[in-house]
Parts: sequence; structure tokens; C-alpha cells
Amino acid sequence: MHNLEVYNSLKRSKEQFKPIAEGKIGMYVCGPTVYSDVHIGNCRTFVSFDVIYRFLLYLGYKVRYVRNITDVGHLLDDGEDRISKGARKHNLEPMEVVQRYMNGFHKMMDIFNTKKPDIEPRATGHILEQIEMVQAIIDNGLAYEKNGSVYFNTKKYLEEGKAYGELSGRKIDDLLSMTRDDLKNQDEKDHPSDFAIWIKASPDHIMRWNAPWSVGFPGWHLECSVMSTKYLGETFDIHGGGNDLKFPHHENEIAQNVGACNCQPARYWLHTNMLLMNGRKMSKSEDNSITPQELFSGDSKHISQGYHPMALRFFMLQSHYRSTLDLTDDALKAADKGFKRLCDARKTLMSLESSSANGSKDQEIRGILDGAIAEMCDDFNTPKALAKIFELVPIINSYADGKIAADSISQELLASAKKEFEAIYTDVFGLYDPQEEGGGSHDALDKVMRLVLDIRQDARTNKDWDTSDKIRDGLAAAGITVKDGKDGSSWSV
Repeated sequence: MHNLEVYNSLKRSKEQFKPIAEGKIGMYVCGPTVYSDVHIGNCRTFVSFDVIYRFLLYLGYKVRYVRNITDVGHLLDDGEDRISKGARKHNLEPMEVVQRYMNGFHKMMDIFNTKKPDIEPRATGHILEQIEMVQAIIDNGLAYEKNGSVYFNTKKYLEEGKAYGELSGRKIDDLLSMTRDDLKNQDEKDHPSDFAIWIKASPDHIMRWNAPWSVGFPGWHLECSVMSTKYLGETFDIHGGGNDLKFPHHENEIAQNVGACNCQPARYWLHTNMLLMNGRKMSKSEDNSITPQELFSGDSKHISQGYHPMALRFFMLQSHYRSTLDLTDDALKAADKGFKRLCDARKTLMSLESSSANGSKDQEIRGILDGAIAEMCDDFNTPKALAKIFELVPIINSYADGKIAADSISQELLASAKKEFEAIYTDVFGLYDPQEEGGGSHDALDKVMRLVLDIRQDARTNKDWDTSDKIRDGLAAAGITVKDGKDGSSWSV
């Protein structure tokens, strides 16, 4: 195995990665709360962990990847369950809301070419186990019941010498009403930092289960404690999620697990950073947001064209998962251009041949390929690994153009370079060439579409608006979006 180092949020430092069981890794990533369409910021998080998963597999580890679905208990600031609110809004059963948006989430993950997790548990499928964990915490003297709700006792936890706030760096005296899971019942708690692990349901609450304390539902944080340890054991290797989950969600997960079994759940905690837009946090209220669909179609005032999902994935790879990533039209254009350059270089490389036994460029090329893997071993540093791969591009093009001698790359090294380049490009980065989508059919479709758009442009030039609109509307009915811009028209599926 390679010497892999990861940044452990719990220790706030890089550490050499050593799995609990040699050659095997258990990894849990907090999945979506499926009450609305997936946000592009969430897509960035799941793409980041997809690359981490892929690279661990590339290194030869056997990985059990668990990513949950939250379908109950994640409350809004007014105390209403997000799923229940969606059900009321659309006059649907809660599980209809869950199924609709879970299907949409899966479709979006497929579009971004992410691998499916090995296990995808749903919170509502593990209510009994959650009740058992609440009881275990009570039995250990670290939770108390008030009026049918059960709260985790953070002061008692600290008095027993356990570290609440270790992951987030927060101190208990600073933790007021910040748990977001039981804001209606602050007066029931013994201390403002205590948090609900079982919540008594109000009469109008749709999602509810029988428990020893009340008819109610589990706390949001409890769900992940139960699902991660059920499938990965009381202590496992990696727990991941967005940086916004560090507190209170992950902090409270640790407390619950320690409270139930006196076990730290994960040895390494990995957190992705925010996706910004034009230098600011995305916000619909401030008209500074964009959906994945708008990025694909270009149907947004914030961008000048649509982008293929692989160009967007490439864009995400250009920033380290722990760094903020600023989504701007200029940055997307540059990423689109860079991705096409990489695709062209890959095709050129695969077409090259050599009959030489030894080559003067062999050592340089070998160093670049090894360097890319070394960068990935340094806390999954995709931007530096990409930069290494791009060092190959001028060598590939110069060799193809005859600017580098035909015998400068050996037959053995060229075969190895093709195999390793493809593995990094496809297996690790998770990219594919859009023109090879569907066995080359995309290239043919693109040529047909260029002809159709040329005919439509002629109609627009001749002010034949009926024909122009008929073409646009007909393509829309076929699922093809046409975007008119100052540089001409573009299309996307």
C-alpha cells in the first residue's frame, strides 16, 4: 500500500492513514435530507467523497462505503420536520416526498458519474435501533426524559471527563441555543447545550413512532450514530461530510456514540468546504444561486453557456476538497477549456505507437505519473494531481507532432503510460469524454445538432420566427435545450 496521509478534523492535522483492519476500510458519509432537489453545493461534497472512495479502491483497499438517506427528524429552525413540511406543501404522503427527491438525488449522482455506495440506509428503516441507543444512553446516565422527550446531558458528559466540543473546537459555555433540533422546547432542557435524542411529537406531526417515552421521532444526530455503527461497527475508519455538519451534527454524533458504548465512532473525520458563487455564499434571497440543471442548460443569467457534467466535475477537481471553491462563469469557461484539452490529450496518447526499447523521455514520464499518485496520497490533493497530469499534455502533443523523436518513448513505457493515465482519468478522477458517451453516438448527435442549429440561425436571420420557434420547441419536447447567446446558439440534454 502507498503511504497515504489524510487531514483529520478531530486532530486538526494530517496523519498517516492506518485502517483498523489491514487492507479494509469502513467509510460513512452523511447523505442528503431528501425534502427538495439536491443543491449544487451538496453535489460538490458527494463528488469529493466519490473521488476519495475511488482513490482508496485504486490503492487496493476493500472499502465498505455507507452513505445514508435522512428521511425523518431533520428539523427546520421553527421545529417542523423538513419531510413533513414538504408533504404538507405538496399534499403528499411523507414517503412520496422522500421517494421523489431520493430518485432525483440518485439521478443527479449518476449524471455526475459518482459510484453508488455499498450500503444506503434510510433513517426510517432503523427506528428500533435508534430507540435502543437512546435507552443505552439513558442507562449510562447521560440522558434524561422531560415531558416525553429525551435530552443528552452535556454537562454530565463533561463531568465524567469526556470531551464535548473537541471536533468543532467549541466550548460548552458558548453553546446556547445552537442545536437546531428542538428549538420549541428550550425550557425543558437542563442546560442550553443539551440536545434532543428523542422528540415527543405534537398532535399535528405526521411522522411518529411508539417509544417508551412518548409517541415521537428520533433526533437528527441520532440517526447517523445508529446507521454508521450498525454497518461499520462501534469504531470504524472514516466519517465524512460537509464542513457545515461539523457542529452540531458530527459533534453530537460523537457524544452519542461515546454515551452509548464509550466508543469513539470514527478514527478519521474528513470535511469538505463550501461552494461559493461569485465570491459569496449561495443564496436565493440574494439572487446568488444556481441549480445543477441551470448549469447544464446555461439557462441562468449568471453564466453565458451550458456546461457538460464532466466539465463541471473537472471544475470541482481543480480545488482541494478542504478549500472553498468559487463558481464563476470565467472559472467554468476555463475549466471547460482545460477539460477538453485533457480529453484531446488522452485520445492522442491512446493513438501513439512506439517500437523503441529505451526512450530518453521514459524517466520524465514515469516521474510525472508517480507524482500524480503521490499528490493524491497527500490528503487526496486533486488540483496538484491534475497539474501533474497536465505536465504530460505537451509531451504527448509534441510526440504526436514529431517535435519529439519517435524513439524518445519506449514501447514498454508507452503501454504503461496509457494504462496508468486511463486509470487516473477514469477510475480515480471519475471522468469520461462526452464525445465517447454512448459509444460515439454523442459525436454524431453533435454534428446533427450543429446542422439543426445552423438551419435555425438561417431562419432567424431571415426573420422566419415561426420556423425558428418550431425548431426550438420541437427540440425542447425531445429533451434538448437550446441556449441563444452572443456567440451563437448552444444545446444540451
